[in-house]
Amino acid sequence: MTPLILSALADFQTLSCDSIIDVRAPAEYAEDHIPGAINLPVLSDAERAEVGTIYTQDSPFRARRIGAALVAHNAAQHLRGPLSDKQGSWQPLVYCWRGGQRSHAFATILDQVGWRVQLLQGGYKSYRSEVVKALYERPLTHRLMLIDGGTGTAKTAILHELAKQGAQTLDLEGIAAHRGSLFGGTEQKQPAQKMFETRIASQLGSLDPDKITFVEAESSKVGERMLPPSLWAKMCTAPRIHIHAPLDARKSFLIEAYADLTDDKNTMSTLLDKLRPYHAASRIEGWHALVQSGDWATLAGELITEHYDPRYAKSEARTASPAHKMTLRTLDTAAIAQAATEIMRLHETC
Repeated sequence: MTPLILSALADFQTLSCDSIIDVRAPAEYAEDHIPGAINLPVLSDAERAEVGTIYTQDSPFRARRIGAALVAHNAAQHLRGPLSDKQGSWQPLVYCWRGGQRSHAFATILDQVGWRVQLLQGGYKSYRSEVVKALYERPLTHRLMLIDGGTGTAKTAILHELAKQGAQTLDLEGIAAHRGSLFGGTEQKQPAQKMFETRIASQLGSLDPDKITFVEAESSKVGERMLPPSLWAKMCTAPRIHIHAPLDARKSFLIEAYADLTDDKNTMSTLLDKLRPYHAASRIEGWHALVQSGDWATLAGELITEHYDPRYAKSEARTASPAHKMTLRTLDTAAIAQAATEIMRLHETC
């Protein structure tokens, strides 16, 4: 068994192992885990709670004895199941919460089988510490360029097209599983805040900080997830490319982009009610009537002009003038691709 001491997140870029195994309970794993890790818990959520209660309220010795039996049973299940096809050359990295008894116990069993096992010293906590350093304590060194513009100007689509054309991008809405507005929820549940930050740190670690990375301009929150301070500070001072498009083009784009909501009038109505603190009751009722009649073009137009654009104007007034402005007459696939190509040309001159 070989101890692995983590000194920086970059260590995982050159990590020599075949599998990363998180032996924590499923709820711990679900909140956050090292990217690429699989969950082979040595204690279930209920078992972990039971052993912890016995440890604090009864007897540490009894808790360890019961815990050992549970760990042995669960380890046997993993050996018969997910690990049954692993050959002798397989090399796993094992970790738990802080590199304690759970990971040591499982790693010892794997080591005795004959596999070359690495054990992460400090466990998940050592990894989380490096994420915090990168996103909270150190200034971000990456060169960012923001894709900015009002609601419905196809910023996310342009970002995706930039990635297709070979640019470095950081897709915060993709990482957050949210489209960034009140109506931006998706069928996919948002990751926990820690997981959101882990994914950001992991993606930043894969990018060349000396090359421009394109990011969609966001507020400090994407859905319910807060942008970490180092990234947000960098975004606030990053140069911007402002996308402008006619209202009709924006309306059409939104109707297509939010087809999941136009197909679900009940959900749309529920979301509209969340705008009541910002608008008169008569306006909200008018929007509800548009939903019921299926007049999505009028609804999209009024949401843009009466809700989103005024708020965007206030935000824009607090920021520096954009480095570049781009006007798109349409927002169809060809126009988005052409916009990305033009941005790539601008990027080459930066």
